[in-house]
Amino acid sequence: MFNFRHMLRMSKWARHPPSDRQVRLVLGILLVCLLLFALERIFGWPAWLTLPGTPRGRIN
Repeated sequence: MFNFRHMLRMSKWARHPPSDRQVRLVLGILLVCLLLFALERIFGWPAWLTLPGTPRGRIN
């Protein structure tokens, strides 16, 4: 459901958009995250980061 708070936030962003520096920072962080994701998909998860003997999806 669309909240009234979202409308207030959008109107605030329309009146006072974020600075270029802040936009570049967010895009840079997003680029680093996508790069790490791509590297993990290409090369796989390293075996030395996997805990031995733990069932999948459970944290002891």
